[in-house]
Amino acid sequence: MLDADLAAIYGVTTKRLNEQVRRNRLRFPPDFMFQLAGREAAQMRSHSATASKRNIRYRPRAFTEHGAIMLASILNSAVAIRASVEVVRAFVRLREIMITHKDLARRLGDLEQRCDAQFKTVFDVIRGLMDPPREPPRRIGFRPD
Repeated sequence: MLDADLAAIYGVTTKRLNEQVRRNRLRFPPDFMFQLAGREAAQMRSHSATASKRNIRYRPRAFTEHGAIMLASILNSAVAIRASVEVVRAFVRLREIMITHKDLARRLGDLEQRCDAQFKTVFDVIRGLMDPPREPPRRIGFRPD
């Protein structure tokens, strides 16, 4: 997302957002944020609908999802604070899910030891569903030969 779009979402000005990014530069490695190339910025400037909405004197910054979350942690608007809180809650919930998954695997192992070999197939299928897929997902879209 572009800096102007994120500023609108977080309820701050683009100037304020970029100021905070400059003050916290170490929090934004290249995989979190990058600045558009001159040609890309010029293309944005050439579109009349876009140019009327944005003052593009400087090359805009683009943020990945990681950068957008990091912005929430450094900005001091109500929306940014709520976003930071929700990110923390999501990580806590993820940890709870992982603990539950480990507990389920342990219980399944105990049950497997107590039951007959006739249920081995059932246990194998359940374990297969619990494990992440081993092969990388197939890429979608055009691929040149």
